[in-house]
Amino acid sequence: MNANFGGFVPLSTVDWRGRSVCTVFLRGCPVHCHYCHNPELQKGSDPRPVEEILDLIHSSRMLISGVILSGGEPTMQKDALIALAKGCRAMNLKVGVQTNGVFPETLEALIDQSLIDLVHLDIKTRWEHYPKLLKVKPEVTKKVQRSLALCTEAYQSGTLSEFQVVVTLFPGREDDVAYISREAPDVDFVLNQGVSGNMTPLSFNELKGLADKIQRPVRIRTRDDGEVTYKNGQIIIADSIVLTDILQARRNY
Repeated sequence: MNANFGGFVPLSTVDWRGRSVCTVFLRGCPVHCHYCHNPELQKGSDPRPVEEILDLIHSSRMLISGVILSGGEPTMQKDALIALAKGCRAMNLKVGVQTNGVFPETLEALIDQSLIDLVHLDIKTRWEHYPKLLKVKPEVTKKVQRSLALCTEAYQSGTLSEFQVVVTLFPGREDDVAYISREAPDVDFVLNQGVSGNMTPLSFNELKGLADKIQRPVRIRTRDDGEVTYKNGQIIIADSIVLTDILQARRNY
């Protein structure tokens, strides 16, 4: 079986809080966000055997405790993604997926087969703005809503260990925060600083002010400050990757 391969980062300390991981990128995405960090992965073809990609992951095995599957949109390649997740499980690695939620059936399969530990779900805007902002059909919005619902249910039941709803924010979209927060209660909530072209991004203090308005613990991610937890008006510096995680990975090797 082949996967449409987009790239590989052998060691990352920023893609999964508290873990050292490798990151696999898969090509292809039906949503073309103007602020996409990997626009070159939205299309194109580079078919690679799943076994070849698993060999890359194995080459990092002594330094990592998990794998992030990203893109592009990794859930677009359901069969290949499931095969990669099974291969990671065979190496005793945790599995995380970064997704826009457009393919809920893939997420459902991963959850049902206990092949996933973390879902990072990017909620773009209010539901009614999805078709215009992302140039997608209305039914795509319903698919993202389904992904949110099934991941929330799995997280609350303990079937899914970690679940983050991530909101990437740009000036002029601040009102989306309260709306999305109401749609995604009782899950980890991340305010991500949007960076695009020459547009001045929202500052850390501006994001902190938005967190104050919704009155819930959040994680704030900015280009200059990295990730911090903001809770009850206090800033808690994010835990760095600790040496014990790498040592544990070596013991499990």
